[in-house]
Amino acid sequence: QVQLVESGGGLVQAGGSLRLSCAASGRTFTTYAMAWFRQAPGKQREFVAAVTGGGTTYYQDDMKGRFTISRENARNTVYLQMNSLKPEDTAVYYCAARSDTATYYGSRSKASYDSWGQGTQVTVSS
Repeated sequence: QVQLVESGGGLVQAGGSLRLSCAASGRTFTTYAMAWFRQAPGKQREFVAAVTGGGTTYYQDDMKGRFTISRENARNTVYLQMNSLKPEDTAVYYCAARSDTATYYGSRSKASYDSWGQGTQVTVSS
């Protein structure tokens, strides 16, 4: 497992942007696939986006075009750039990690990931 620490959440008006960061511990960051999930009050935790160790990206369909996931391996960090934010994007955003294997294709299942951060709150006001 890897230790993950998210940052960058906050309060933003609708239409605004935020960039979330997730810093990972360890020397083997490139061997991990990284993902972002979010959980709104009273709802299930849902997949947002993922990136493989080699940089291939996957997105939840209705977030593609507004959200961009990227990683900076030299800094052991993964980012989530969120643009054109909507009130319904309000949630706690979690970073997750798992080993990047040949069978990994951006799994949308929470159970697929074995390391999680503590989450960062994103609130979008109307």
